[in-house]
Amino acid sequence: MSTAAAGADQKGLMDATYGLHRHFYDFTRKFYLLGRDRLIRELAPLPGGTVLEVGCGTARNLILAAKRWPEARFFGFDISEAMLETARKSVAKHGLSDRITLAQGDAGAFDVEHLFGLAQVDRIFMSYTLSMIPPWVEAIERGAASLARGGSLHIVDFGQYERLPALAKRLHFKSLNDFHVYPRRELPAVLTRVAEEQALSLYFTPLLRGYAWSAALTR
Repeated sequence: MSTAAAGADQKGLMDATYGLHRHFYDFTRKFYLLGRDRLIRELAPLPGGTVLEVGCGTARNLILAAKRWPEARFFGFDISEAMLETARKSVAKHGLSDRITLAQGDAGAFDVEHLFGLAQVDRIFMSYTLSMIPPWVEAIERGAASLARGGSLHIVDFGQYERLPALAKRLHFKSLNDFHVYPRRELPAVLTRVAEEQALSLYFTPLLRGYAWSAALTR
């Protein structure tokens, strides 16, 4: 299957999955997408810096980040037009349309210059995105390659329940799989490889006994 065809299939799947669910997505996700606000606190972009969210969904994270870091410029893209419809309304409602730019794009094949006219980006983040997209490895590679000097790529996503009960892991992972969400066991190895290939420094730590994983690649 071609990259374009795979992207079209993923777009259709996401639109079908979240066409209705997007209306109460943020309310339900706050109970188990843990570590997102920690990631936003750690972004710390310089004044005038650029911040990109890959897989921005409803723009919940972008809105919080824009309020926390008022001197930065924010960008986000998602493959789902249904999610972007909700995101645009939320951004406008919060009066941030002049500081948050949204576009439709594929995380596995994105180009920041094509989408936003940016040569490079100072901060990129992926919040519970990698477990939802098939081209998750490509998303990390492209994100890392898009970093400006001194820039960083921040990730938070589901871990592997390293220090939690096995039964809890099986039940939770089953419920996630029902929504096409697949925690990436290979994430640490992929991050290590990308860091070595692109001469980046890597920070990685489990959160909440392995419920979530947090990582950052810095140029």
